[in-house]
Amino acid sequence: MDQRRDRPPLWAALGTLVGGPLFIATVLLYVPYLISGWRFRPALLGWEAGRWVGGALIVAAAPVFLDFLLRFVFEGHGTPVPIAPPQRLVIRGAFRFVRNPAYLAAVVLLVGEGLLFGSPGVLVYALVMSLVFHVLVVGYEEPHLRSKFGADYEAYRRKVPRWLPRLRPLP
Repeated sequence: MDQRRDRPPLWAALGTLVGGPLFIATVLLYVPYLISGWRFRPALLGWEAGRWVGGALIVAAAPVFLDFLLRFVFEGHGTPVPIAPPQRLVIRGAFRFVRNPAYLAAVVLLVGEGLLFGSPGVLVYALVMSLVFHVLVVGYEEPHLRSKFGADYEAYRRKVPRWLPRLRPLP
């Protein structure tokens, strides 16, 4: 196999180094900061353990998001930015459990922030973003993947759920 052909293009790495942090900084950090000020308010419904659950959700979601970014570059030879999407179908790593691990991780992270800071506003934002992600996936990404990868994507789509992760990974 040609080693150079299997190496991801430089533009994929550079695009991800710009697009990934930009998404994280705005959607996952700046907007929740605007909503909550990252000030600890009273725990939601008086549930102090919710802060620990929120922290655990943030810690659990972060590596899934990082895995997604790396797989888009190294496996997909593309970026998370819609103008430079992956050139290959990405189905390993977290993608073996759920078709949209980045969006799912983003929502889990936002819910974690809402619980950690006791912010109903951040939880509402997480709900709004989950709806935005769903519309984006159903209205744009899935039709695009269907047309670009055809039968390979259809086979993957039938085996791996869109939002609720499988308990066992796709082999």
